[in-house]
Amino acid sequence: MTLEDEYRDNPEEVRWEGRYIVAKTRGRWEYVGRSRNIRAAVILAVDDQDRVILVEQFRMPLGRPCIELPAGLIGDDDGGEDEDGATAAARELEEETGYRPAHTEALGEFYSSPGMVSESFTLYRATGLERVSEGGGVEGEGITVHHVPLAELEIFIAAKRDAGLAIDVKLLLLLGPAIMASR
Repeated sequence: MTLEDEYRDNPEEVRWEGRYIVAKTRGRWEYVGRSRNIRAAVILAVDDQDRVILVEQFRMPLGRPCIELPAGLIGDDDGGEDEDGATAAARELEEETGYRPAHTEALGEFYSSPGMVSESFTLYRATGLERVSEGGGVEGEGITVHHVPLAELEIFIAAKRDAGLAIDVKLLLLLGPAIMASR
C-alpha cells in the first residue's frame, strides 16, 4: 500500500482540538494543523537602508528565544475568518516591528514541516516601509526588533545561534545563496 492509497483509504480523524491547533490522525500518520482554517502570513521586509527587519521572541515549544521573519495569523480573531492575507500581513508587520508598509505582495504559499504539520504560510514582501512605532507586538509577546544589514545577515544569524537562540527555518530564504556558495 502506498502513502497515497493510505491517504485515500483512511479518513482524517480529529484527536484533539484547541483554540489554535488541532491534532489529527489518518491511518498510521499523526500530524497537527491550525483550527478553524486559520492561515499564516510571513513578511519579508527590507528597509531603504538594505536592512532586513527580523524579530526575536521567546517560543514556548522551543523553550528559548527564536530569530524569525515577522509573522502572524490571518483570520484568527472572532468574526475575522474572511480577513484578507495582505491586510493581515500589513497589520502584523506594524504590530510586531512598528513598520507600516505602503504595499504588500504575496510571493506564494509554503510549507515549513510537511511531514508533521499541515499548516502553510503565505510569504509577503512588504515595501515602502514607514516607521510608525517601536513595535514589540501585543502585550505579553515581548518581541525585540532587529534591523540587520543584508550584507551582515550570515554573521548576525551565526552570532545568535552561538548565543543559544533558535533560528527559524524561513531564514534560509535569506541565507540560501550563502549556503549554496559554501558547498
